[in-house]
Amino acid sequence: MNKNTPPLQVQLATLGCRLNEAETEYWARQLNQAGATILNPSDVHSPADLIIINTCAVTADAVRKSRRLIHRLRNQYPHARCVVTGCAASLPVYHAGFQAECDILIPNADKDQLVSLINAALQLSLSPMNDQPASSNVLFTRGRQRAFIKIQDGCRHRCHFCMTTLARGAERSRPIAEIIQHIQQLTTEDIHEVLLTGVHVAGYGHDLHTNLMALLTAILNDTSIERIRLGALEPWELPTALWSLFDNPRLMPHLHLPVQSGSDQVLKRMGRRGSAIRFAELVSIVRERIPTVNLTTDIIVGFPGETDADWQQTLALVTQSQFSHVHSFAYSPRPGTRAADLPQRIDAAIMQHRIRELKQLTAVLKRTQLERQLGRADQVLIEARPPDCREWVGYTRNYFPVKIAIEAAPSLLLTNQIIPVRLTTLTPDGLALHGQCITELTRGL
Repeated sequence: MNKNTPPLQVQLATLGCRLNEAETEYWARQLNQAGATILNPSDVHSPADLIIINTCAVTADAVRKSRRLIHRLRNQYPHARCVVTGCAASLPVYHAGFQAECDILIPNADKDQLVSLINAALQLSLSPMNDQPASSNVLFTRGRQRAFIKIQDGCRHRCHFCMTTLARGAERSRPIAEIIQHIQQLTTEDIHEVLLTGVHVAGYGHDLHTNLMALLTAILNDTSIERIRLGALEPWELPTALWSLFDNPRLMPHLHLPVQSGSDQVLKRMGRRGSAIRFAELVSIVRERIPTVNLTTDIIVGFPGETDADWQQTLALVTQSQFSHVHSFAYSPRPGTRAADLPQRIDAAIMQHRIRELKQLTAVLKRTQLERQLGRADQVLIEARPPDCREWVGYTRNYFPVKIAIEAAPSLLLTNQIIPVRLTTLTPDGLALHGQCITELTRGL
C-alpha cells in the first residue's frame, strides 16, 4: 500500500459457527498485515471500503439471515465493495442468488486464499502480506478476547441432515506445527485463551495419521497459552484416555457434545453413529474424570418420523445428562441431503411445542448447574463492561457467565485480564453468576 494512500477500511461480518468466526479472524489478521484497518462490527459511523460476509447454511433460517445481513450491510455501506463467502454462498442451490448480491463470491474451497483473491479481483490497494505480526487489536477491535483457531475443515461422515459436509467437502487437518506456531504468535500478542474449532474436531488428524490427543499434548507441551478450549466434539470417536489431559489446568473443563436426539430410532434415521446409551455412558465417564466439567449439547427438534415417545426419550436424556445449555432448533429439510426426502414430516405446531418444552426444561437445568457453582473460587477471563454499567462480564474456566462489580476501582481497564473470583449469587434473571474479586486488582494492571 502506498504510504500516501489512506488505509483500506474493512468491515467483516460472520454468521453461524465458531469455525466461521475462526476464518474471519484469520482474514482480519491477513488484512491487517497488508495495511488495512479493521472496523468494529458495531461501528456504524466509520465508512467502509470493503465488506466481507461469511454466510451460514446450517438451517433454512440461517440462509435467510445471511441474505438479510448482506442487504443490511450493503445499505449501511453503499459505496463499499462487497465480498460474500461461506457455506450458504458455496452450495450450488444458492450460489447464483448470492453471486448476484455481491461484487465477488469466494466459495469455501478458496477461503484460505480469500485476501489475495479479492485483492487481485477488486484491484485493492493492499500491500503484499509480510512476516510482520498482526496487531492483537485486530481481535480486540472485533469485541473479542478469546481467539478461535481452525484446526481442521470438512468431514468424512455424512449425517443425513447435514449441509455443512456438502458445503465444506472432505476432511482436511492443519499440521500440528502450524497450529503450534499460530498459538505461539497469539501468546506474544497478549491473548490468554484459544478455542480449537473445525467441522469435525474429534476426527482431527485422520488424514495426517495423527489425532486430537496428539495435538492437545503438543499444545500443552510446546506453548504457554494459559487457557485452551475445545469446540464442539462429535461424541462417537473420543478415547477414554483423552480425559486424562484435563488434569492439566490449562485445558478448560467445558465440552459441547452434540447428541441431536435421545431416541435410537431417530439417531438411526439421522445417520448418526452412536446410541443414547453410549452417549449416557460417555457423559458418566466425563463427569467422573472431570468433576467441574460443564456439558452442553445440540438437539434437532422434529426430525422426520419423530414420535411423541421419541421426543420423551430425548427429554429424558437431556435431564439425565444435566446440560447447562441446549442449542435447539426445528428441523428444516436441506436440499441435497438424504433427510430432505424422508417421509413423516412433523407439523410445525408440534415442533414449536416441543421446542418450548425443551427450553422450559433446560432453563431449570441451567439454573441448577449455576447454583452448583456458588461458593466456588474460579479464574474469570474478563471480556467486556457494557456501557453505563459498573459490572464487568466474563466467563469461568468451565464457561459459565459471571458479572463482577468493581466498586473500588471502576476506572481500571480489566478487559482481557484473568482475575480470581468467588462465585457468590445468581443474577436476578437466573442466567448468570455474580462474582466477587478475591485479590487486590490494582496490582500489576
